[in-house]
Amino acid sequence: MKIKAIILSLAVGATLLVGCGTKVAKTTAPAPTKAAEPAKTAEKAKTDVVTTASLVNDQAAFENAISSKGTWIITTLKDLTYDKDLVVEGDFKNTKTPAVAQRKIGLYTQDDKKVVTARFTLTAPKLTFKSPSGSIEHGTFKGDLYVSASKFQLKDATVDGNVYFTTDEAKSTFKMDAKSKVTGVQELKK
Repeated sequence: MKIKAIILSLAVGATLLVGCGTKVAKTTAPAPTKAAEPAKTAEKAKTDVVTTASLVNDQAAFENAISSKGTWIITTLKDLTYDKDLVVEGDFKNTKTPAVAQRKIGLYTQDDKKVVTARFTLTAPKLTFKSPSGSIEHGTFKGDLYVSASKFQLKDATVDGNVYFTTDEAKSTFKMDAKSKVTGVQELKK
């Protein structure tokens, strides 16, 4: 199954490279075959970077991708475990049209029909989400999740731990679909 995912990723990546020339690639998560360097733009809006997706399979690449110099979508290719706290920060726009502020951790792989083919677990004592319009999708985060930005979502995801909101706005704009679950508490903790 991993070979199929790698071959599919390579084929999609090659197609994007050939078809897109020098334009910023339009992608559906996950598309590129390796961690992509962000394509910085000089925008006057709140969002300061427009980037493509980043597929990661090691701790260093994941930490770089969630940093303020990372990418709008970070998709893991396997389970990742940390013994330190992680912070997702920076304002990003996705590569969809129209581009909107968004930051996503995809804990899954998918086929060309967007069917989830594998789910992964991210483990850390604490994950703080400071990027607006963030989400965790199709996998499991083990640890405590701190949400400091508005419009955070869980999409077909599990938080095996607590969800703490550091602002009233973060709590009031939080969304979770019917497939998602939180095993611990969900509470405001300023």
